[in-house]
Order: sequence, then structure tokens, then C-alpha cells
Amino acid sequence: RCKNLSVSFWNSYWMLPSDVCGMNCFWEAAFRYDYMKEHPSEKMHLAVVACGERLEETVTMLRSAIIFSIKPLQFHIFAEDQLHESFKDILDDLPYEGKINYTLYPITFPTESATEWKKLFKPCASQRLFLPLILKNVDSLLYVDTDILFLRPVDDIWSFLRKFNSTQIAAMAPEHEEPRIGWYNRFARHPYYGVTGINSGVMLMNMTRIRRKYFKNDMTTVRLQWGEILMPLLKKYKLNITWGDQDLLNIMFFHNPESLYVFPCQWNYRPDHCIYGSNCKEAEEEGIFILHGNRGVYHDDKQPTFRAVYEAIKNYTFGDDLVHSLLRPLELELQKTMHTYCGRVYKVFIKQLKKSIRDLSVRRSKG
Repeated sequence: RCKNLSVSFWNSYWMLPSDVCGMNCFWEAAFRYDYMKEHPSEKMHLAVVACGERLEETVTMLRSAIIFSIKPLQFHIFAEDQLHESFKDILDDLPYEGKINYTLYPITFPTESATEWKKLFKPCASQRLFLPLILKNVDSLLYVDTDILFLRPVDDIWSFLRKFNSTQIAAMAPEHEEPRIGWYNRFARHPYYGVTGINSGVMLMNMTRIRRKYFKNDMTTVRLQWGEILMPLLKKYKLNITWGDQDLLNIMFFHNPESLYVFPCQWNYRPDHCIYGSNCKEAEEEGIFILHGNRGVYHDDKQPTFRAVYEAIKNYTFGDDLVHSLLRPLELELQKTMHTYCGRVYKVFIKQLKKSIRDLSVRRSKG
């Protein structure tokens, strides 16, 4: 089922205060917007897998993608059957800037091994492994976990596709920046990529290349394609993996390191980047681009900094002034978290958000 949605909800132009937007940044954003208009590309495809109690979290993620993105978005939402009507009711009722399409899919695994894949990690989590085989007509795709929040346009991470060299098929961020607190390098009982492994919560894929590639592996001297390698990997390592499908991806890219493009930590910023001291230097310099609230931190009191950002985006009303209705209230809430490790660096949580709001004001000024 595919729903075309095209509702303009920006009714007036407002100028940001001078402390948020100066003339230099205004013209920088204007140039960027003009470039996007003059160099159109295909629609951006974003996929997510939602099961259990993940409806609200998924919708909040989609809202964050809608707020700032420039080019059209196609959402591919894989969800349990009982969630489909709720998704449809919510998404059909949201106002949008520009044209947004979404398609709802059932959760599906290969028939002969469906039970094994469903039990691999969290319910439905391993569905992401089969996206290249299910979405056969999609050339490139950004997969994200439900607990992702975009603090800058999806367009910007989508642009990494143009940076892939001839051998790279996917892009992910490292699991850790600091090896002393790394999980894979201390505990893994299987091969993993690089020094600290990779995190699959944000995964950009050239799916055409994935479907065509023959992968080196440690099961046979014969290289195997994506659809051929998944089940043998599971059978060999199922007693040794802890993080399910993410571990299988680590094993795969360990044997095929030339196939992975690694992007910096501010594109997949998690609690581990601040609870042991700030260890994502790129975020300190430029701010957080994509926030990843893993371990349920949006819904408990363990990391109030992460929860504050989530609540701000969840409660934002489309069409309201982003400075007064989102940015300033959020900054006040973040200041209340300074007694925590992540709260001490709360400014990295809003540095990029300020820029995204500033850029959006430029786009709105251009109609």
C-alpha cells in the first residue's frame, strides 16, 4: 500500500534571531539550497523495522526526517500486521512539507528458516538483512533503527553514496571510538570489522552493488552472494553472536573490508559517546547529526539528555516556529541535565540542530 502525501504547511516566513543566523551562514545555506534545486536526484529511500511497542518511537523518527529534509522521501516501513492501521492513521494525519510517500510491508523471512531469524536477537531485528532481497527495485537505501533522530537533513547522509569508491557497497559508523570501552575488541567471540567493530543502527546501502557482489567468507573458498551467505553465517556463528544481525554484518565486513565506507561518529551518536566522558570529537566540533537512543534511553530516566531531545521532537507541532517551539524549550530542558555526564556536553546536542533550523529558514524564505 502506497500513500502519496503532499501538504504544504509553511504559511509564513520568519527570520531567526541574530544569535542563531548571521548573514554569512544565511548565504551559505542559500547556496546549498540552490545547488540542491539545480542538481536534483532520485527520491531518497529510508527503511525502518518496527515491532512490539515501537510505534511511537518510529513515528518520532519519521517526524525528525520530515522536518529538515530537502528532497522527497520514500519511507519503507516493515511492521507487524497489527501495527499497520495505526501507522496509516498517524501518517495520513500528519502535515508535510513537499511530497512524502510511504509503503507498509509485513515482516517476512525465508520460509524454511523464519523461526531462527525471528529469534536471532530482538523480534524482527534481523529483517534488515533481507532488505536488498525484498526491495529489488530500490537502488539505494538508508536503513535506521526506530530509536534514531535526525538533527540535520537526510539529504546529507544520503550524499555519502556519491563518496563510495568502486568497491564500497555500504556505510556505517564504528561501534566505539575508544577501544578501552569497546565491546567487540574485549568480548566478541567472532570476527568483527576494524578495531572496535561497526554499529548497524544507521546503515546506508547501495543495494544494487550488494545484490551483485560475491563475498569472501570463512565457510568456503567459493565467494557467495548476499542471499546465499546469510544462512550459512547464522549456522556457523549462532552460538557465538550476542548482537544478532549486527554481529553477522561485522563478520561479513571483516572478510570484505574494502566494501565498507566508514562515516564519523556524529552520524550515529549513542550514549556510549558521552557516559564515559566525551569521546566523539567530531560531535564536539560540529554537533550531533544523527542521535541514536539505544538501550531504551528515550523512555527511562538514565540519560535525561537523550530523552529531552526525543520528547522535544515528539511533541513538536508541524508549522510552529521551530526556534520558539522546539529549540529554546529543548535548550532549557538540556540545561537541567548538567548533573549527568551527557548533560555536561549538552551543547553538542543542539549545535547542529541550530544550524538545521537556520538552513530551513533560508529554504522557507525562498518559498
